[in-house]
Amino acid sequence: MLRYLNAGESHGKGLMGIIEGLPSNLYIDIKFINNELKRRQRGYGRGKRMDIEKDNIDILAGVRGSYTIGSPLSLYIENKDYENWEEKMKSIGKIDEEIITKPRPGHGDFAGAIKYRQNDIRNILERASARETAMRVAVGAIAKLILKEFNIEVYSYVTGIGDIEDSKEHSLEEIAEADNSSIRVLDKEMEDRIIKKIDECKLKGDTLGGSFKVVAKNIPIGLGSYSHWDRKLDGKLAQGLMSLQGIKAVEIGEAIISAKNFGSTVHDQLYYDDGYYRETNNAGGIEAGISNGENIELKGYMKPIPSLRIPLKSIDMKTKEEFLAHKERADVCAVPSASIVAESTLAWIIASEIIIKFGGDSIEEMKFNYDKYSNYIKTR
Repeated sequence: MLRYLNAGESHGKGLMGIIEGLPSNLYIDIKFINNELKRRQRGYGRGKRMDIEKDNIDILAGVRGSYTIGSPLSLYIENKDYENWEEKMKSIGKIDEEIITKPRPGHGDFAGAIKYRQNDIRNILERASARETAMRVAVGAIAKLILKEFNIEVYSYVTGIGDIEDSKEHSLEEIAEADNSSIRVLDKEMEDRIIKKIDECKLKGDTLGGSFKVVAKNIPIGLGSYSHWDRKLDGKLAQGLMSLQGIKAVEIGEAIISAKNFGSTVHDQLYYDDGYYRETNNAGGIEAGISNGENIELKGYMKPIPSLRIPLKSIDMKTKEEFLAHKERADVCAVPSASIVAESTLAWIIASEIIIKFGGDSIEEMKFNYDKYSNYIKTR
């Protein structure tokens, strides 16, 4: 079983993560992990916070000589901005900072303050912030290192910002080039239109949402299970993406189009020619909660960021009077960043399923089990 915990506030000292269940002898490529963190920070429409933070991973335990040793792995990312927030965010001692009582519509401020009985909304927004996803990307990068051992790769690209959408089908070769775009789109003309729209949105003090697609290739048949509701692979993936800040919907394969058509045109017919294959992938690589050997394809839909420079109407939770919501420094559009975090989420869940299916105490034992299973599939 692979699992992780993370901790840390947006403007606290830093972000921490602990991973349990990693096999031993997995090579930990620090440059790869740090590059993944940089990918998350890019994207047109990000805020000034990205000029402050230069995320780098610090491994505190569980690795020796660049290889995992089988014990829990501990990670740390320093928040550079903490030096500007130390008096407001110190863990011990009295804080004299004026409390925040005006929640932002669309954020966790209001519900969180009531749930945890907090008078100061700062105690909610600090943890609800998407800053937390930096550690998710670090954890996901380690999951990608596991997947590399099995020749599994994960990609993503932005399919739309606001009402500008890309409805074209793209090859994996094209998708792999998404980082060449500041928006992570695959159409230059679309990129120019989106940049213009983001600039206009910024001038208005507003924000934009959008959508992205994540794809995993070389997935073995048999990850997940139909036997129990909480072991279905599509259920785990949907939950994983929905747990990301701002994601309000997830589509697996061509679910929306499929719902409007006949079964005879939807289901991916099965063929055999020196191996099983299909000519379509409307199911997104998953049938009955189990991977079927095709690429796993997911689409996520992100709402506009709720921190607006021109704030919406709200209520002061202390006085109950109508006010404009609290303003917090934020991005105009974070969909490109969300697509990177979604990659990490997909990688983590697939890596977890790989360990469940081919579990062993070392990466060598896992690969031995995987090879035996692959040979079994070839004889079926």
